[in-house]
Amino acid sequence: MAEYSRKVPAKKLAYGERLNYYLDNFGASLTIGVDNVGSKQIASARKTLRKRNVHILMGKNTIIRKVLNVRADRLEGEGKLKAANNARAMIEMATGNSGFVFIPNTESIATLRDDIMSDKVQTAAKAGIIAPSDVLVPAGPTGQDPSTTSFFQALDIPTKINRGQVEIVSDVHLIKKGEKVGRSAAELLVKLGIKPFYYGISVNMVYDNGDVYPAVVLDLSDGDIAAAFTRATREVAALCLALNYPTAASVPHSIIDAYKNILAVGLACESYTWDNLEQVKAILKDPSKFAAAGAPAAVAADGTTAAVVAEPEEEAEEESSAAAGGMFGASGSDDSDSDSS
Repeated sequence: MAEYSRKVPAKKLAYGERLNYYLDNFGASLTIGVDNVGSKQIASARKTLRKRNVHILMGKNTIIRKVLNVRADRLEGEGKLKAANNARAMIEMATGNSGFVFIPNTESIATLRDDIMSDKVQTAAKAGIIAPSDVLVPAGPTGQDPSTTSFFQALDIPTKINRGQVEIVSDVHLIKKGEKVGRSAAELLVKLGIKPFYYGISVNMVYDNGDVYPAVVLDLSDGDIAAAFTRATREVAALCLALNYPTAASVPHSIIDAYKNILAVGLACESYTWDNLEQVKAILKDPSKFAAAGAPAAVAADGTTAAVVAEPEEEAEEESSAAAGGMFGASGSDDSDSDSS
């Protein structure tokens, strides 16, 4: 029996060559979702992006995965392990009704993502689709004659007849986000001339020189990253302090705690002192000095600045408890009768 060999269509071979060309020449790419997006809108986006050397490649996910698998095996055989791993990383991006956008190094991924998603087309609601947003029908005249009253009643929409036309009494939450659009609701919106939904190309995943991550990561600012890093550092420091295991995150806290203990011992021992301890003692005797040092300067009428001194409020008997709690545990002050000015 003759051995059966399946011939790959020339169209698929050409598609594979084109995909490999983009993978060889572009280090970053996006996957775009095109649900409910018309071919005309995709063609317009393709034409606009081509001027920026950005290319859109649509295709079946099975073909894309096949090309990426073959590419990864070939590169691995050539000893190019990093490039092979990059190709395998992109396989997980080929899901759903999507395509690839290949980006040159001269383009910002975040800016390009925003440009792609900004082009949206207003469309009518179609029965059976999942609503991408809530739909509210506003109160007021509808322009429909009284014979359509039963249609509104079937949807539990309160109406009245005013000047020979149906008028909706109050705003109606007709469709909820994430729910299927009913046939009656879609017909009503058509009658009222309302096109509630906006559809456009969405960006799902990002590939950037071997890294694959969701597109929502592009919305993170430097402040968000810094806050997350600071929060994680605090958690690591707290864990290390609880375990009594010194690390770079916990050592500064341990040094500060140790110095507070040294200050407490120095306050208890009158025979030994140093410069900083003398300052602490002076502040404990007169906390207004600490308040004056930390208070903002007030501008006087003649243009000079003067420190704003807070009034002492508590009694000096609390010095003993302040010594036990360290430098920052002091909240007492002299029981002086100085007048504030």
